[in-house]
Amino acid sequence: MAKTPANKKDKTDNGNFEEALWDAANKLRGSVESSEYKHIVLSLIFLKFISDTFEQQRQKLIDTGYEKHINMVQAYTKDNVFYLPEESRWSFIQQNAKQEDIALKIDTALSTIEKTNQSLKGALPDNYFSRLGLTASKLAALIDVVNNIDTIGNPEEDTVGRVYEYFLGKFAATEGKGGGEFYTPKSVVNLIAEMVEPYQGKIYDPCCGSGGMFVQSIKFIESHHGNTKDVSIYGQEYTSTTYKLAKMNLAIRGISSNLGDVAADTFFKDQHEDLKADFIMANPPFNQKDWRASDELVDDPRWAGYPTPPTGNANYAWILHMISKLSEHGTAGFVLANGSMSTTTSGEGEIREQIIKNDLVDCMIALPGQLFYTTQIPVCLWFISKDKQATSADSKAKGLRNRSGETLFIDARNIGAMIDRTHKEFSTDDIEAIAKTYHAWRGEKEAGGYEAYADEAGYCKSASLDDIKANDYVLTPGRYVGAAAIEDDGIPFETKMLELSQTLYAQMQESEKLDATIRQNLEVLGYGE
Repeated sequence: MAKTPANKKDKTDNGNFEEALWDAANKLRGSVESSEYKHIVLSLIFLKFISDTFEQQRQKLIDTGYEKHINMVQAYTKDNVFYLPEESRWSFIQQNAKQEDIALKIDTALSTIEKTNQSLKGALPDNYFSRLGLTASKLAALIDVVNNIDTIGNPEEDTVGRVYEYFLGKFAATEGKGGGEFYTPKSVVNLIAEMVEPYQGKIYDPCCGSGGMFVQSIKFIESHHGNTKDVSIYGQEYTSTTYKLAKMNLAIRGISSNLGDVAADTFFKDQHEDLKADFIMANPPFNQKDWRASDELVDDPRWAGYPTPPTGNANYAWILHMISKLSEHGTAGFVLANGSMSTTTSGEGEIREQIIKNDLVDCMIALPGQLFYTTQIPVCLWFISKDKQATSADSKAKGLRNRSGETLFIDARNIGAMIDRTHKEFSTDDIEAIAKTYHAWRGEKEAGGYEAYADEAGYCKSASLDDIKANDYVLTPGRYVGAAAIEDDGIPFETKMLELSQTLYAQMQESEKLDATIRQNLEVLGYGE
């Protein structure tokens, strides 16, 4: 058998497995809608992942002399590993991949896993593969590709999130989705987590998508040597398939959460009515239209003290919902379209003015374009704080100062680097620099205290409420930070002017030659003057 050349990489190498998955999923074209691909692939990836972790734990039990416990559920669940009966294991699916009833076997495996593991209740597709009507050969080809992916080779790799981002990004642009199901880019989620520092307390996301904010919060705590048991997770998601993905995404990481009993509209069926969260991290659907009828939710208690958000755009409904959910000393960080910073449509300007007068806006960040896979809409980050006076125990422990009547504006539009022709992302250093600016401004001891902060033209500015009032309560950072100083290159003006003039004269001479050539050609063709 011929050996594969050493310089050729298998497509299923974990550095580029998305392409292999796409190639295999694309063969389903004509059998199912392309929008279903990601759910088919993620379900199989999930099955492969929990099987790999199960087999790893099983082998560990054997290697450590506990072979008699390999069929005990508790021997797995104690380490956040799901116990899988024989018919639910990937090895069983792989062995039967060529059988005509493979779709039924996958559905049976998923159903059995959900019944065996309480934390997965409502998370897995129900009779999904059988209903799709896929041919066994097409499904077998996809199973073969997934089989070659090492889902546990790199414990730091967010496999489910990575596949989800890829497939959502691949289709959302062509499907023209305007909101609701965005996967927030990892670098944006990282930035929000580093800004709000969700070490301890209740974390809430009212539109949690696939659960990316929660996953990153846990990673933040782990990377800063905190205790993940010090936080509790609450969320809600409107789309049923995405709700299942979120439960799946959290379950495979052993993250316990309360995402509500079912997928539901946060505005009309709030499943956490009495919740007061210490941290809110969210990426609501951008500019959501017709989110309520004109006679619905008019006097909702969440809008108390503010005008009712307009029916034509839900941006301020999301903001007021989140403000209402914050605890006495809570902090929120969320993504919104840039229009939210300056709009005066249908009373939105009045709502923003009241939020500012209530001294809730702690920081505003303008983000660069091309960060999102699924939209080119310019976006910003809002940070709301109910503890600008820094009276909470946590604020005192961090050394935060009283920031009453102040708001920090950061213009990050020129930060980040292109990772391909159409997408940009923040590096770890970028995120650290932005977060450190905010933390120093707040007076945080670990960031050097307030003495380490200084306004920087073109980048950051600490503005007073009077400054914001003078700007008609517009929160666009560019209005406050000004323009960056142009660096002097040390070349005298006279020298620059001489060089530019010579270049211009040379270009004018070249232009004259080209004009003469064109005239000559026209004369040859019989079109002379």
